Amino acid sequence: MNPTRRTYLGLSVAAALLAMAAPLRAATPSSSTPTRGGTLTLLLPSEPTALVTVGNVATPILSVSAKVTEGLLKYDYDLTPQPQLATAWQISPDGTVYTFTLRQGVKWHDGKPFTADDVAFSIGLLKKIHPRGRNTFANVTAIETPDAHTVVLRLAKPAPYLIRAFVATETPIIPKHVFDGADPLTHPALSAPIGTGPFKFKEWQRGSHIVYERNPDYWDAPKPYIDRLIVRVVADPAAAAIAFETGTVDLGYRTPVPLADLARLKAVPSLRFETRGNSYSYNVTRLEFNLDDPHFKNEKVRQAVAHAIDRNVILKVVNYGVGQVAYSPIAPGLKTYNDPTPTPYPFDLKRANALLDEAGYPRGADGVRFRIPLDYNPIGSDGARLADYLRTTLARTGIAVTVRSQDASAFIKRIYTDRDFAFTTNGASNLFDPTVGVQRLYWSKNFIKGVPFSNGTHYQNPKVDALLEAASVENDPARRVELFKQFQQIVAREVPDLNLYQPEFITIANQRVHDHSLTADGVESNLADVYLQ
Repeated sequence: MNPTRRTYLGLSVAAALLAMAAPLRAATPSSSTPTRGGTLTLLLPSEPTALVTVGNVATPILSVSAKVTEGLLKYDYDLTPQPQLATAWQISPDGTVYTFTLRQGVKWHDGKPFTADDVAFSIGLLKKIHPRGRNTFANVTAIETPDAHTVVLRLAKPAPYLIRAFVATETPIIPKHVFDGADPLTHPALSAPIGTGPFKFKEWQRGSHIVYERNPDYWDAPKPYIDRLIVRVVADPAAAAIAFETGTVDLGYRTPVPLADLARLKAVPSLRFETRGNSYSYNVTRLEFNLDDPHFKNEKVRQAVAHAIDRNVILKVVNYGVGQVAYSPIAPGLKTYNDPTPTPYPFDLKRANALLDEAGYPRGADGVRFRIPLDYNPIGSDGARLADYLRTTLARTGIAVTVRSQDASAFIKRIYTDRDFAFTTNGASNLFDPTVGVQRLYWSKNFIKGVPFSNGTHYQNPKVDALLEAASVENDPARRVELFKQFQQIVAREVPDLNLYQPEFITIANQRVHDHSLTADGVESNLADVYLQ
Protein backbone atom coordinates (compact mmCIF):
# COMPACT_ATOMS: atom_id res chain seq x y z
CA MET A 1 0.00 0.00 0.00
CA ASN A 2 1.58 3.25 -1.12
CA PRO A 3 -0.11 5.87 1.17
CA THR A 4 3.71 12.01 3.53
CA ARG A 5 21.76 42.05 14.49
CA ARG A 6 21.64 44.17 15.93
CA THR A 7 20.25 47.32 14.45
CA TYR A 8 16.74 46.17 14.17
CA LEU A 9 15.27 49.66 14.42
CA GLY A 10 17.25 50.53 11.30
CA LEU A 11 15.91 47.67 9.21
CA SER A 12 14.00 48.78 6.18
CA VAL A 13 10.52 47.36 5.89
CA ALA A 14 10.31 49.00 2.47
CA ALA A 15 13.27 46.93 1.36
CA ALA A 16 11.49 43.84 2.61
CA LEU A 17 8.37 44.65 0.65
CA LEU A 18 10.45 45.28 -2.45
CA ALA A 19 12.18 41.95 -1.98
CA MET A 20 8.84 40.22 -1.62
CA ALA A 21 7.43 41.90 -4.70
CA ALA A 22 10.34 40.91 -6.91
CA PRO A 23 9.43 37.75 -8.80
CA LEU A 24 11.23 34.51 -8.14
CA ARG A 25 13.05 32.87 -11.01
CA ALA A 26 12.16 29.36 -10.01
CA ALA A 27 14.43 26.37 -10.35
CA THR A 28 12.06 24.00 -12.12
CA PRO A 29 12.83 20.36 -12.87
CA SER A 30 14.95 20.25 -15.98
CA SER A 31 13.83 18.47 -19.12
CA SER A 32 17.37 18.28 -20.49
CA THR A 33 19.62 15.27 -20.16
CA PRO A 34 21.74 15.47 -17.00
CA THR A 35 25.44 16.01 -17.60
CA ARG A 36 28.19 14.33 -15.63
CA GLY A 37 31.02 15.99 -13.70
CA GLY A 38 31.86 19.15 -11.84
CA THR A 39 31.90 20.40 -8.27
CA LEU A 40 28.89 21.83 -6.47
CA THR A 41 29.49 24.23 -3.58
CA LEU A 42 26.76 24.34 -0.95
CA LEU A 43 26.77 27.27 1.49
CA LEU A 44 25.90 26.84 5.16
CA PRO A 45 25.62 29.88 7.47
CA SER A 46 26.55 27.79 10.51
CA GLU A 47 28.82 24.80 10.98
CA PRO A 48 27.36 21.42 11.90
CA THR A 49 28.27 19.87 15.22
CA ALA A 50 27.96 16.43 13.62
CA LEU A 51 27.35 15.08 10.12
CA VAL A 52 24.56 12.58 10.82
CA THR A 53 21.12 13.26 12.34
CA VAL A 54 21.23 10.42 14.84
CA GLY A 55 20.96 12.41 18.07
CA ASN A 56 20.74 16.01 16.85
CA VAL A 57 18.48 17.61 14.27
CA ALA A 58 19.96 21.12 14.14
CA THR A 59 19.61 22.66 10.69
CA PRO A 60 23.31 22.48 9.73
CA ILE A 61 23.28 18.73 10.38
CA LEU A 62 20.05 18.29 8.43
CA SER A 63 21.78 20.03 5.54
CA VAL A 64 24.45 17.37 5.12
CA SER A 65 23.29 14.12 6.71
CA ALA A 66 21.36 12.64 3.78
CA LYS A 67 24.21 13.08 1.32
CA VAL A 68 25.81 10.06 2.98
CA THR A 69 23.16 8.37 5.09
CA GLU A 70 19.86 7.58 3.39
CA GLY A 71 16.34 6.70 4.48
CA LEU A 72 13.86 4.00 3.61
CA LEU A 73 11.69 6.45 1.66
CA LYS A 74 11.67 9.87 0.05
CA TYR A 75 8.61 12.06 -0.55
CA ASP A 76 7.22 14.26 -3.29
CA TYR A 77 5.96 17.81 -2.59
CA ASP A 78 2.62 16.41 -1.41
CA LEU A 79 4.40 13.96 0.92
CA THR A 80 3.52 10.88 -1.09
CA PRO A 81 6.08 8.15 -0.28
CA GLN A 82 8.55 7.05 -2.92
CA PRO A 83 11.20 4.31 -2.81
CA GLN A 84 14.72 4.84 -1.54
CA LEU A 85 16.34 2.07 0.51
CA ALA A 86 12.94 0.39 0.59
CA THR A 87 11.43 -0.62 -2.73
CA ALA A 88 7.98 -1.57 -1.42
CA TRP A 89 5.92 -1.24 1.77
CA GLN A 90 2.65 -2.47 3.17
CA ILE A 91 0.52 -1.32 6.12
CA SER A 92 -1.96 -3.68 7.70
CA PRO A 93 -5.63 -2.61 7.63
CA ASP A 94 -5.60 -1.87 11.37
CA GLY A 95 -2.43 0.26 11.02
CA THR A 96 -0.32 -1.81 13.43
CA VAL A 97 2.01 -3.69 11.07
CA TYR A 98 4.40 -2.01 8.62
CA THR A 99 6.33 -4.28 6.26
CA PHE A 100 9.23 -2.92 4.20
CA THR A 101 10.92 -4.72 1.34
CA LEU A 102 14.51 -3.51 1.13
CA ARG A 103 16.58 -2.77 -1.94
CA GLN A 104 19.01 -5.54 -2.78
CA GLY A 105 22.63 -5.13 -3.86
CA VAL A 106 23.19 -1.98 -1.76
CA LYS A 107 26.54 -1.65 -0.02
CA TRP A 108 27.85 0.60 2.70
CA HIS A 109 30.72 2.87 1.72
CA ASP A 110 33.14 0.47 3.45
CA GLY A 111 31.95 -2.38 1.21
CA LYS A 112 29.78 -4.23 3.73
CA PRO A 113 26.31 -5.26 2.54
CA PHE A 114 23.25 -3.28 3.63
CA THR A 115 20.69 -5.56 5.31
CA ALA A 116 17.54 -5.57 7.39
CA ASP A 117 19.68 -5.75 10.54
CA ASP A 118 20.91 -2.22 9.81
CA VAL A 119 17.35 -0.95 9.57
CA ALA A 120 16.23 -2.66 12.76
CA PHE A 121 19.29 -1.38 14.63
CA SER A 122 18.78 2.18 13.35
CA ILE A 123 15.10 2.45 14.23
CA GLY A 124 15.69 0.91 17.65
CA LEU A 125 18.47 3.40 18.34
CA LEU A 126 16.51 6.39 17.07
CA LYS A 127 13.63 5.48 19.34
CA LYS A 128 16.01 5.88 22.29
CA ILE A 129 18.19 8.90 21.44
CA HIS A 130 16.71 10.88 18.55
CA PRO A 131 15.09 14.18 19.66
CA ARG A 132 11.85 13.14 17.99
CA GLY A 133 12.35 9.38 17.86
CA ARG A 134 10.90 8.73 21.29
CA ASN A 135 7.46 9.90 20.18
CA THR A 136 7.76 9.06 16.46
CA PHE A 137 8.34 5.39 17.25
CA ALA A 138 6.54 5.33 20.60
CA ASN A 139 4.09 2.68 19.45
CA VAL A 140 6.67 0.39 17.89
CA THR A 141 6.91 -2.64 20.17
CA ALA A 142 8.87 -5.01 17.94
CA ILE A 143 11.15 -4.81 14.92
CA GLU A 144 11.42 -8.09 13.08
CA THR A 145 13.80 -9.13 10.30
CA PRO A 146 12.42 -12.35 8.78
CA ASP A 147 15.11 -12.23 6.11
CA ALA A 148 17.97 -9.98 5.00
CA HIS A 149 15.72 -7.78 2.87
CA THR A 150 12.51 -7.54 4.93
CA VAL A 151 11.75 -5.42 8.00
CA VAL A 152 8.50 -5.66 9.92
CA LEU A 153 7.49 -3.00 12.46
CA ARG A 154 4.84 -4.12 14.92
CA LEU A 155 2.93 -1.39 16.74
CA ALA A 156 0.89 -1.58 19.93
CA LYS A 157 -1.44 1.08 18.51
CA PRO A 158 -1.86 2.76 15.13
CA ALA A 159 0.44 5.67 14.24
CA PRO A 160 -1.32 7.52 11.41
CA TYR A 161 1.70 9.78 10.77
CA LEU A 162 4.36 7.07 10.67
CA ILE A 163 4.51 6.32 6.94
CA ARG A 164 5.76 9.88 6.38
CA ALA A 165 8.59 9.61 8.93
CA PHE A 166 11.13 7.59 6.94
CA VAL A 167 12.97 10.35 5.07
CA ALA A 168 16.77 10.23 5.38
CA THR A 169 17.18 13.14 7.79
CA GLU A 170 14.35 12.07 10.08
CA THR A 171 15.07 8.34 10.16
CA PRO A 172 18.66 7.89 8.98
CA ILE A 173 19.65 4.29 8.38
CA ILE A 174 23.14 3.81 9.80
CA PRO A 175 25.51 0.79 9.66
CA LYS A 176 25.04 -1.54 12.60
CA HIS A 177 28.52 -2.96 12.22
CA VAL A 178 29.98 0.53 12.76
CA PHE A 179 27.81 1.82 15.62
CA ASP A 180 26.92 -1.33 17.55
CA GLY A 181 28.44 -1.56 21.02
CA ALA A 182 29.59 2.08 21.18
CA ASP A 183 28.12 5.35 22.44
CA PRO A 184 26.23 6.62 19.39
CA LEU A 185 26.28 10.23 20.63
CA THR A 186 30.08 10.38 20.74
CA HIS A 187 30.92 7.93 17.97
CA PRO A 188 33.67 9.06 15.53
CA ALA A 189 31.37 8.09 12.64
CA LEU A 190 29.23 11.13 13.46
CA SER A 191 32.13 13.25 12.17
CA ALA A 192 33.29 10.87 9.43
CA PRO A 193 30.10 9.09 8.34
CA ILE A 194 29.71 5.85 6.46
CA GLY A 195 26.48 5.44 4.54
CA THR A 196 24.82 4.05 1.45
CA GLY A 197 24.29 7.43 -0.20
CA PRO A 198 25.47 9.01 -3.44
CA PHE A 199 28.40 10.80 -1.79
CA LYS A 200 31.28 9.52 0.31
CA PHE A 201 32.68 11.61 3.13
CA LYS A 202 36.22 12.84 2.31
CA GLU A 203 37.27 15.48 4.87
CA TRP A 204 36.04 18.06 7.34
CA GLN A 205 38.19 21.14 7.88
CA ARG A 206 36.37 22.59 10.86
CA GLY A 207 35.53 26.25 10.55
CA SER A 208 35.99 26.09 6.80
CA HIS A 209 34.48 23.30 4.70
CA ILE A 210 33.38 19.70 4.30
CA VAL A 211 34.21 17.65 1.21
CA TYR A 212 32.18 14.77 -0.21
CA GLU A 213 33.13 12.77 -3.28
CA ARG A 214 30.99 10.86 -5.74
CA ASN A 215 30.19 7.27 -4.75
CA PRO A 216 31.09 5.27 -7.90
CA ASP A 217 29.22 2.25 -6.56
CA TYR A 218 25.95 4.01 -5.80
CA TRP A 219 22.94 1.74 -6.23
CA ASP A 220 21.06 4.29 -8.38
CA ALA A 221 23.52 4.48 -11.29
CA PRO A 222 24.39 6.63 -13.17
CA LYS A 223 23.65 8.99 -10.27
CA PRO A 224 25.11 11.04 -8.72
CA TYR A 225 26.01 13.26 -11.61
CA ILE A 226 28.45 15.63 -9.89
CA ASP A 227 31.95 14.50 -8.95
CA ARG A 228 32.33 16.45 -5.74
CA LEU A 229 30.21 18.29 -3.21
CA ILE A 230 31.89 20.98 -1.11
CA VAL A 231 30.01 22.40 1.86
CA ARG A 232 31.36 25.86 2.74
CA VAL A 233 30.64 27.49 6.09
CA VAL A 234 30.10 31.23 5.65
CA ALA A 235 29.02 32.60 9.00
CA ASP A 236 29.04 36.28 7.96
CA PRO A 237 25.66 36.97 6.31
CA ALA A 238 27.04 39.83 4.21
CA ALA A 239 29.81 37.57 2.95
CA ALA A 240 27.21 34.94 2.07
CA ALA A 241 25.37 37.40 -0.19
CA ILE A 242 28.62 38.37 -1.88
CA ALA A 243 29.49 34.71 -2.40
CA PHE A 244 26.27 34.18 -4.36
CA GLU A 245 26.77 37.37 -6.39
CA THR A 246 30.31 36.40 -7.38
CA GLY A 247 29.55 32.75 -8.01
CA THR A 248 31.85 31.54 -5.23
CA VAL A 249 29.03 29.31 -4.03
CA ASP A 250 26.35 27.55 -6.05
CA LEU A 251 23.55 26.64 -3.68
CA GLY A 252 22.03 27.60 -0.33
CA TYR A 253 18.68 27.01 1.30
CA ARG A 254 16.46 28.28 4.12
CA THR A 255 17.13 31.86 2.90
CA PRO A 256 20.92 31.72 3.38
CA VAL A 257 21.48 35.49 2.95
CA PRO A 258 20.27 38.58 4.84
CA LEU A 259 16.67 39.33 3.95
CA ALA A 260 17.73 42.94 3.31
CA ASP A 261 19.86 41.67 0.39
CA LEU A 262 17.16 39.68 -1.39
CA ALA A 263 15.97 42.47 -3.68
CA ARG A 264 19.52 43.15 -4.88
CA LEU A 265 20.26 39.48 -5.40
CA LYS A 266 17.08 38.94 -7.39
CA ALA A 267 18.50 41.37 -9.95
CA VAL A 268 21.57 39.16 -10.50
CA PRO A 269 20.95 37.30 -13.79
CA SER A 270 22.92 34.22 -12.79
CA LEU A 271 20.79 33.44 -9.72
CA ARG A 272 17.58 31.49 -9.42
CA PHE A 273 15.18 31.36 -6.45
CA GLU A 274 12.91 28.56 -5.29
CA THR A 275 10.39 28.13 -2.47
CA ARG A 276 9.51 24.51 -3.21
CA GLY A 277 11.26 21.71 -1.37
CA ASN A 278 10.19 22.93 2.08
CA SER A 279 6.91 21.07 2.58
CA TYR A 280 8.42 18.28 4.68
CA SER A 281 9.12 20.71 7.50
CA TYR A 282 7.28 23.88 8.54
CA ASN A 283 9.36 25.90 11.00
CA VAL A 284 8.33 28.35 13.71
CA THR A 285 10.46 30.89 15.56
CA ARG A 286 9.71 30.71 19.27
CA LEU A 287 10.48 32.27 22.63
CA GLU A 288 11.00 29.47 25.14
CA PHE A 289 10.83 29.99 28.90
CA ASN A 290 12.80 27.85 31.33
CA LEU A 291 9.99 26.83 33.63
CA ASP A 292 12.56 25.93 36.31
CA ASP A 293 13.77 29.55 36.39
CA PRO A 294 12.53 31.42 39.52
CA HIS A 295 11.07 34.23 37.41
CA PHE A 296 9.46 32.27 34.61
CA LYS A 297 7.99 29.52 36.75
CA ASN A 298 5.49 32.29 37.64
CA GLU A 299 2.74 32.15 35.01
CA LYS A 300 1.92 35.85 35.44
CA VAL A 301 5.48 36.79 34.45
CA ARG A 302 5.15 34.68 31.30
CA GLN A 303 1.79 36.27 30.55
CA ALA A 304 3.35 39.72 31.02
CA VAL A 305 6.09 38.93 28.53
CA ALA A 306 3.45 37.68 26.11
CA HIS A 307 1.52 40.98 26.43
CA ALA A 308 4.75 42.95 25.81
CA ILE A 309 5.36 41.35 22.42
CA ASP A 310 3.87 42.49 19.12
CA ARG A 311 4.16 39.63 16.65
CA ASN A 312 3.30 41.79 13.64
CA VAL A 313 6.19 44.12 14.44
CA ILE A 314 8.48 41.13 14.93
CA LEU A 315 7.56 39.70 11.54
CA LYS A 316 8.08 43.05 9.75
CA VAL A 317 11.18 44.19 11.63
CA VAL A 318 12.97 40.95 12.41
CA ASN A 319 12.02 38.88 9.38
CA TYR A 320 11.30 41.63 6.83
CA GLY A 321 7.74 40.45 6.43
CA VAL A 322 8.84 37.17 4.85
CA GLY A 323 6.56 34.63 6.48
CA GLN A 324 3.43 34.80 8.62
CA VAL A 325 2.55 35.44 12.24
CA ALA A 326 2.15 32.33 14.42
CA TYR A 327 0.13 32.15 17.63
CA SER A 328 -0.34 28.44 18.06
CA PRO A 329 2.04 25.66 19.08
CA ILE A 330 1.31 24.17 15.65
CA ALA A 331 2.68 26.03 12.63
CA PRO A 332 0.26 27.78 10.24
CA GLY A 333 1.63 25.63 7.42
CA LEU A 334 0.03 22.57 9.01
CA LYS A 335 -3.38 23.91 8.09
CA THR A 336 -5.29 20.79 8.99
CA TYR A 337 -4.25 20.99 12.63
CA ASN A 338 -3.30 24.65 13.25
CA ASP A 339 -5.67 26.62 15.48
CA PRO A 340 -5.74 30.15 14.00
CA THR A 341 -7.30 31.65 17.15
CA PRO A 342 -5.24 34.72 18.20
CA THR A 343 -3.23 34.61 21.41
CA PRO A 344 -5.17 35.21 24.65
CA TYR A 345 -2.39 37.68 25.52
CA PRO A 346 -2.45 40.38 22.79
CA PHE A 347 0.06 43.23 22.72
CA ASP A 348 -0.83 45.39 25.72
CA LEU A 349 1.99 47.08 27.65
CA LYS A 350 -0.37 48.40 30.34
CA ARG A 351 -1.58 44.89 31.10
CA ALA A 352 1.99 43.55 30.98
CA ASN A 353 3.09 46.03 33.66
CA ALA A 354 0.03 45.28 35.80
CA LEU A 355 0.76 41.55 35.69
CA LEU A 356 4.34 42.10 36.79
CA ASP A 357 3.07 44.16 39.74
CA GLU A 358 0.69 41.33 40.62
CA ALA A 359 3.52 38.81 40.33
CA GLY A 360 5.47 40.65 43.06
CA TYR A 361 8.05 42.42 40.92
CA PRO A 362 7.66 46.19 41.56
CA ARG A 363 9.91 48.65 39.75
CA GLY A 364 13.02 49.77 41.62
CA ALA A 365 14.30 53.32 41.80
CA ASP A 366 15.97 52.78 38.44
CA GLY A 367 12.73 51.53 36.92
CA VAL A 368 13.97 47.94 36.73
CA ARG A 369 11.90 45.08 38.13
CA PHE A 370 14.49 42.38 37.61
CA ARG A 371 17.45 41.61 35.38
CA ILE A 372 17.68 38.47 33.32
CA PRO A 373 19.79 36.96 30.49
CA LEU A 374 18.36 36.01 27.10
CA ASP A 375 20.13 33.44 24.95
CA TYR A 376 19.40 33.13 21.25
CA ASN A 377 19.95 30.26 18.87
CA PRO A 378 22.82 31.37 16.59
CA ILE A 379 21.72 29.10 13.76
CA GLY A 380 20.22 31.45 11.18
CA SER A 381 20.32 35.21 10.81
CA ASP A 382 17.22 36.22 12.77
CA GLY A 383 18.33 35.29 16.29
CA ALA A 384 20.32 38.40 17.16
CA ARG A 385 17.72 40.73 15.62
CA LEU A 386 14.91 39.07 17.53
CA ALA A 387 16.89 39.19 20.78
CA ASP A 388 17.45 42.94 20.32
CA TYR A 389 13.74 43.52 19.73
CA LEU A 390 12.87 41.57 22.87
CA ARG A 391 15.48 43.44 24.94
CA THR A 392 14.01 46.77 23.85
CA THR A 393 10.34 45.92 24.22
CA LEU A 394 10.76 44.20 27.60
CA ALA A 395 12.62 47.22 28.94
CA ARG A 396 9.29 49.04 28.62
CA THR A 397 7.92 46.70 31.27
CA GLY A 398 10.89 47.05 33.62
CA ILE A 399 12.55 43.76 32.67
CA ALA A 400 16.23 44.44 31.97
CA VAL A 401 17.47 41.88 29.45
CA THR A 402 21.11 41.07 28.79
CA VAL A 403 21.56 39.32 25.46
CA ARG A 404 24.06 36.46 25.50
CA SER A 405 25.54 35.03 22.31
CA GLN A 406 27.49 31.84 21.74
CA ASP A 407 28.19 29.37 18.99
CA ALA A 408 25.77 26.56 18.22
CA SER A 409 27.54 23.91 20.29
CA ALA A 410 27.71 26.13 23.37
CA PHE A 411 24.07 27.14 22.90
CA ILE A 412 22.86 23.55 22.73
CA LYS A 413 24.91 22.57 25.78
CA ARG A 414 23.64 25.55 27.79
CA ILE A 415 19.99 24.96 26.99
CA TYR A 416 19.66 21.21 26.89
CA THR A 417 22.48 19.82 29.06
CA ASP A 418 23.41 22.45 31.65
CA ARG A 419 20.00 24.14 31.61
CA ASP A 420 21.78 27.35 32.52
CA PHE A 421 19.33 29.78 30.98
CA ALA A 422 16.21 31.81 31.76
CA PHE A 423 14.64 32.13 28.34
CA THR A 424 15.76 31.68 24.78
CA THR A 425 14.75 32.36 21.21
CA ASN A 426 14.79 29.21 19.18
CA GLY A 427 13.49 27.62 16.03
CA ALA A 428 11.47 24.44 15.82
CA SER A 429 10.69 22.21 12.90
CA ASN A 430 7.05 21.18 13.10
CA LEU A 431 7.69 18.80 10.26
CA PHE A 432 4.84 17.10 8.43
CA ASP A 433 2.71 16.17 11.45
CA PRO A 434 2.26 17.51 15.01
CA THR A 435 2.97 14.14 16.59
CA VAL A 436 6.43 14.10 15.04
CA GLY A 437 7.41 17.77 15.11
CA VAL A 438 5.34 19.35 17.91
CA GLN A 439 4.73 16.73 20.57
CA ARG A 440 8.43 16.51 21.45
CA LEU A 441 8.38 20.17 22.60
CA TYR A 442 5.51 19.82 25.10
CA TRP A 443 5.38 16.15 26.10
CA SER A 444 6.68 15.75 29.68
CA LYS A 445 8.18 12.37 28.79
CA ASN A 446 10.41 14.11 26.24
CA PHE A 447 12.26 16.23 28.82
CA ILE A 448 15.64 14.62 28.25
CA LYS A 449 18.77 16.40 29.45
CA GLY A 450 21.45 16.45 26.77
CA VAL A 451 19.09 15.82 23.86
CA PRO A 452 18.81 19.00 21.78
CA PHE A 453 15.50 20.36 20.54
CA SER A 454 13.45 18.26 22.91
CA ASN A 455 11.23 19.64 25.71
CA GLY A 456 13.60 22.50 26.59
CA THR A 457 11.06 24.42 28.67
CA HIS A 458 10.50 21.44 31.02
CA TYR A 459 6.77 21.82 30.50
CA GLN A 460 4.63 19.31 32.39
CA ASN A 461 0.87 18.98 32.10
CA PRO A 462 -0.79 15.56 32.42
CA LYS A 463 -3.81 16.71 30.41
CA VAL A 464 -1.56 17.84 27.55
CA ASP A 465 0.33 14.55 27.71
CA ALA A 466 -2.95 12.64 27.45
CA LEU A 467 -4.17 14.73 24.50
CA LEU A 468 -0.91 14.34 22.60
CA GLU A 469 -0.75 10.62 23.25
CA ALA A 470 -4.36 10.15 22.18
CA ALA A 471 -3.83 12.13 18.96
CA SER A 472 -0.77 10.08 18.11
CA VAL A 473 -2.89 6.92 17.76
CA GLU A 474 -6.20 8.39 16.57
CA ASN A 475 -7.18 7.19 13.13
CA ASP A 476 -10.36 9.29 12.90
CA PRO A 477 -9.17 12.53 11.19
CA ALA A 478 -11.89 14.74 12.72
CA ARG A 479 -11.27 13.42 16.23
CA ARG A 480 -7.52 13.89 15.78
CA VAL A 481 -8.04 17.54 14.79
CA GLU A 482 -10.16 18.09 17.90
CA LEU A 483 -7.53 16.57 20.18
CA PHE A 484 -4.84 18.83 18.76
CA LYS A 485 -7.16 21.85 19.10
CA GLN A 486 -7.67 21.16 22.80
CA PHE A 487 -3.91 20.79 23.23
CA GLN A 488 -3.27 24.14 21.54
CA GLN A 489 -5.82 25.94 23.71
CA ILE A 490 -4.23 24.71 26.95
CA VAL A 491 -0.69 25.60 25.89
CA ALA A 492 -1.83 29.01 24.67
CA ARG A 493 -3.22 29.78 28.14
CA GLU A 494 -0.29 28.40 30.12
CA VAL A 495 2.41 29.98 27.88
CA PRO A 496 5.42 27.73 28.44
CA ASP A 497 6.60 29.33 25.22
CA LEU A 498 5.47 31.85 22.62
CA ASN A 499 5.30 30.91 18.97
CA LEU A 500 6.05 34.11 17.05
CA TYR A 501 6.20 33.55 13.30
CA GLN A 502 6.62 30.98 10.58
CA PRO A 503 9.37 32.05 8.15
CA GLU A 504 9.14 31.38 4.45
CA PHE A 505 12.30 29.68 3.28
CA ILE A 506 13.92 30.54 -0.06
CA THR A 507 16.54 28.44 -1.82
CA ILE A 508 19.12 30.32 -3.90
CA ALA A 509 21.01 28.60 -6.71
CA ASN A 510 23.32 29.55 -9.52
CA GLN A 511 21.62 29.05 -12.87
CA ARG A 512 24.08 26.27 -13.72
CA VAL A 513 22.61 24.10 -10.92
CA HIS A 514 19.72 21.88 -11.97
CA ASP A 515 17.33 19.59 -10.08
CA HIS A 516 18.29 20.49 -6.53
CA SER A 517 14.82 20.61 -4.97
CA LEU A 518 12.75 17.83 -6.49
CA THR A 519 11.36 16.41 -3.23
CA ALA A 520 9.58 17.67 -0.12
CA ASP A 521 12.90 17.99 1.73
CA GLY A 522 14.60 19.94 -1.07
CA VAL A 523 18.28 20.63 -0.45
CA GLU A 524 18.19 18.41 2.64
CA SER A 525 17.80 15.42 0.29
CA ASN A 526 20.73 13.37 -0.96
CA LEU A 527 21.20 15.63 -4.06
CA ALA A 528 21.71 12.55 -6.23
CA ASP A 529 19.74 14.20 -9.06
CA VAL A 530 21.72 17.45 -9.14
CA TYR A 531 23.76 18.23 -12.21
CA LEU A 532 25.69 21.25 -13.48
CA GLN A 533 25.41 22.84 -16.89
